Amino acid sequence: MTNATCYDEWREAAIAHDKKAGLDRWKNTDKSRLFDHHSIRRRIGRLRRLRAAGDNAGLLFALNEGIHGNMDGMGNPALYAKALFGTKQLIVDYIDEIASALEHLADREVDDIDAEAKLDFFHRAQHCFGRSALMFSGAGSLLFFHLGVAKSLSERELLPRVLSGSSGGAFVSGILCSHKHDELWDFLQPEILAYDADQETEGVFSLLSPLKLSIASVDEVHEMVERLIPDLTFQQAFERTDRHLNVPIAPVETHQSSRLLNAITSPNVCIREAILASCAVPGVYPPVSLAAINDKGERQTYLPSRRWVDGSVSEDLPAKRLARLYGVNHFIVSQANPHILPFTANVKRPRSLLSNITRASRRTAREWINVSANAMSGPLSWSPALNRVTNIALSIINQDYIGDITIVPSTKFVNPMKVLAHRSVEEIEKLIAMGERSTWPKIEKIRLQTKISRLLDRIVHDYETHECKPIEHIAKRHA
Repeated sequence: MTNATCYDEWREAAIAHDKKAGLDRWKNTDKSRLFDHHSIRRRIGRLRRLRAAGDNAGLLFALNEGIHGNMDGMGNPALYAKALFGTKQLIVDYIDEIASALEHLADREVDDIDAEAKLDFFHRAQHCFGRSALMFSGAGSLLFFHLGVAKSLSERELLPRVLSGSSGGAFVSGILCSHKHDELWDFLQPEILAYDADQETEGVFSLLSPLKLSIASVDEVHEMVERLIPDLTFQQAFERTDRHLNVPIAPVETHQSSRLLNAITSPNVCIREAILASCAVPGVYPPVSLAAINDKGERQTYLPSRRWVDGSVSEDLPAKRLARLYGVNHFIVSQANPHILPFTANVKRPRSLLSNITRASRRTAREWINVSANAMSGPLSWSPALNRVTNIALSIINQDYIGDITIVPSTKFVNPMKVLAHRSVEEIEKLIAMGERSTWPKIEKIRLQTKISRLLDRIVHDYETHECKPIEHIAKRHA
């Protein structure tokens, strides 16, 4: 697996490893204390009998009570931590049987169920099952790791339609949501992505020159965004790619709340300025004003009195907002935030007594820090600058930085002096490759856990667009 040069090689080696370790028998045995295998086996048998009998109404009824991502405990993370590739074959068979039944009912030849009833069922199933989102953390110049993650998922058609990103993650999600699939990966070449590091640094960046670091200046960041991201609004980007771009930003002003920009909450806002705002690291890059396209098609300032900075300081991973806006209940996280990486050592391991104690200790420490900060709120208010720094620190401490599936770099410790440094073509290639390799062990888990939601997404989309005429035809025939 270490020597694999592509996912197929890694997959073959992982399957061979599981076989050599005797895990094939564990996979092929139903029995487990981790989920209700008896119930899952009964459900498979029932679905197969209904299909064989041609009882489509009964099949639809059975699906109504059995489409759930964690049905009978089958979503238990421990079920995906034992083997290097896959999980219990019973779970794989159940997911495949559900998918097969959904495709069968969606077929236009199945006309003994009213087309309107079908669409209503698929809408409800999609809403109840939920959907997945891919969230890119803040990353600085490690953003190219995110590109590797996205590339690995995209090549296997596993890239979710709901994407969010802050700071460097906003730049990556902006690229993914503004370029069509067929043009994306030919466009994202390391030679194109690399900064032009020959320009002279000015201002605060010149102070780092003695350290021989080539830091991206404000003008360079602006140039890179303009070069790689089209000048579109959030609504225009969605219409172009059918992907939902979400960019969290934080306000500079006090008594203002952070925002999540997207085609629902801010359709006319320009994505370039939103990404620049999310990349504006406090104390390094200046705050950014947003821009929007008005009803006359003219560019104007959006909320003129407000300026915005890096969204990761207030909401690196906006899970709750995505859940509310898009019905997301399954989160894939590409975590490359430099100040978080040292604390992600246990992300890949199943929960144990030690890991549970560690998590409990962190939660306790977090509560003590919050209580202490609250007690010091009076003295801190005397110094606005110190109060602002304290609020940012508390915001960072109080966030959750992992998801249902979390992908992290193999290298946990990042040189803080290189977080905003220029990356050479060779370094970009290595970071993209690291992102791909870090994703390979998660591919099968992502495929299994998102198969039904991806299928429901496609079925509903087809019914609402391409299948309009067949639906009318079926309705008339029944009439």
